[in-house]
Amino acid sequence: MKQRLLLLCQHYVQQRIDTARQAMEAAQESANSEEKSSAGDKYETGRAMAQLERDRYAQLLAEARKLEGDLLRLNIDRVYETAQPGSLVTTSRGRFFVSISAGKLTIDGVDYFAISPASPIATLLLGHRTDDTFTFNKLTYQILAVS
Repeated sequence: MKQRLLLLCQHYVQQRIDTARQAMEAAQESANSEEKSSAGDKYETGRAMAQLERDRYAQLLAEARKLEGDLLRLNIDRVYETAQPGSLVTTSRGRFFVSISAGKLTIDGVDYFAISPASPIATLLLGHRTDDTFTFNKLTYQILAVS
């Protein structure tokens, strides 16, 4: 199951990379195609705005590449006794794949939540084992299984 979840996370990251790259290229083309007009300020403003947009997409691309690296560092082949990055944790209130923040993933009609180790719920979850409990948003979660 962790392999399938990892593949969905990788697909999520690849989509982010592709979207950021395409938007960055479009912004660069826009900056390059600005023609010098008699109103020189308008030309410079258009180029500057296109460059800012390109830089913003470059930042999104860098963030997506970081997520890609985070996924590569996960060891999903190991069976964990405590919740940590790479583990799948089943609780009384949901199933959590400690990996990256990719949101809800559904496999065979079952919902899983891909969460970053730095997320608020993961910080409470990490280090706990089967039968432990923790409270998040005034709700008590019991850990049913860690793998």
